Amino acid sequence: MTTDQATALLDAFRAGRATRDEVLRAFQAAPVADLGFAQVDTHRALRKGFPEVIFGAGKTPAQVAAIAARLVAREQNVLVTRISAEHARRLKRQFKRAVWHEAARAVTIEKQPFPKRPGFIGVVCAGTSDLPVADEAAITAEVMGNRVERISDVGVAGLHRLLAKLDVLQRANVLVVCAGMEGALPSVVAGLVSKPVIAVPTSIGYGAAFGGVAALLGMLTSCGSGVTVVNIDNGFGAGYAASQINALAAAR
Repeated sequence: MTTDQATALLDAFRAGRATRDEVLRAFQAAPVADLGFAQVDTHRALRKGFPEVIFGAGKTPAQVAAIAARLVAREQNVLVTRISAEHARRLKRQFKRAVWHEAARAVTIEKQPFPKRPGFIGVVCAGTSDLPVADEAAITAEVMGNRVERISDVGVAGLHRLLAKLDVLQRANVLVVCAGMEGALPSVVAGLVSKPVIAVPTSIGYGAAFGGVAALLGMLTSCGSGVTVVNIDNGFGAGYAASQINALAAAR
């Protein structure tokens, strides 16, 4: 159940179009759907504003499809992250509205697309190799009802590329900045804007980058004010957090 569905149900009760028992049954409907292999949180949208997101890695295509089906049955939007082409093919066969975002390794199923909030989220990546993580962040934010402006390949090896996008950076309500190698880009961006910066270290880089650890440590020790750091390659977490910040900005 979503917040809008709950509100509509209460409005119907107030107007006499729904009985008390109907309202009680709707709210008492199991907040958890027990699939045996998964406990699907069908009330998460009511508490959090967005339904449970399916993390596909480690799950079979059949398991992912079964979880998605339970969410779709409740008229909820579905976001599945970290999946393979095999998962995507299964979802596209079963759900007509399923969209496979190959670079981001994600599938979206929008039953009731959210209206876009005012303002926008900027998603910035240092290099083209960082795009899969940036795409995951952007798609997460978009399916949650945000407009996203993407800025790609503006790393510190050529700062003039970043400065050419300064107007977009400064107009964003919040910025997600993805970078591998030494992870310097979020610090630079944070020094140019007055908005929150969510730094995403990526696993891109040569040996001493240690699969993103060097970028992670660089971002954690950033001298730029207002930088928050998520885990390595966690575009989803960054996009989700950016959506929550943008929702607060839109509510002002």
